[in-house]
Amino acid sequence: MKYLGTPLDKAVVRQLKAGDMVCINGIIYAARDAAHKKMYNMLAEGKALPFDVKNQIIYYVGPCPARPGDVIGSAGPTTSGRMDAYAPRLIEQGLTGMIGKGLRNEDVINAIKKHQAVYFGATGGAGAYIARSIISEEIVAFPELGPEAIRRLTVRDFIVTVVIDSYGNNLYVSGRDKYKLRGNSI
Repeated sequence: MKYLGTPLDKAVVRQLKAGDMVCINGIIYAARDAAHKKMYNMLAEGKALPFDVKNQIIYYVGPCPARPGDVIGSAGPTTSGRMDAYAPRLIEQGLTGMIGKGLRNEDVINAIKKHQAVYFGATGGAGAYIARSIISEEIVAFPELGPEAIRRLTVRDFIVTVVIDSYGNNLYVSGRDKYKLRGNSI
């Protein structure tokens, strides 16, 4: 297990390898596709983003409403491919980490390699468990988007796996190849 705090700088990113288990502590941001589209459009119009993405991590999540006494509701990852049209531009702006689930397209992988970023996987279906690692949340932009508003989350012991490292090594590919080497078919 590797432990890291935020912000996430490129020196730390370069030390992470596909398959590493990571425990994150600090501030991360929550945003899904609607917020990504708004940020992408803001950049296209020459406007400043609602938060500085440099050395930050965005978690692809639209949390459920919190029950009384809870900080946040279930907060499981959404499918990362929904952000693929927007992620390369944010990575160019200095975004160093993304958390989600599922495959990424070649444009995202190329941006990860070129700009030294990392893609982490969170466990799908474990939203209630993951929510226990979120100790505070605050909407920082686009409140009109409801669950898809951008949130600043403070996390403690937020466990993820490095899926795509800054060198382009991809756990989805290497894991499949390892499985095939054992004589299994997919």
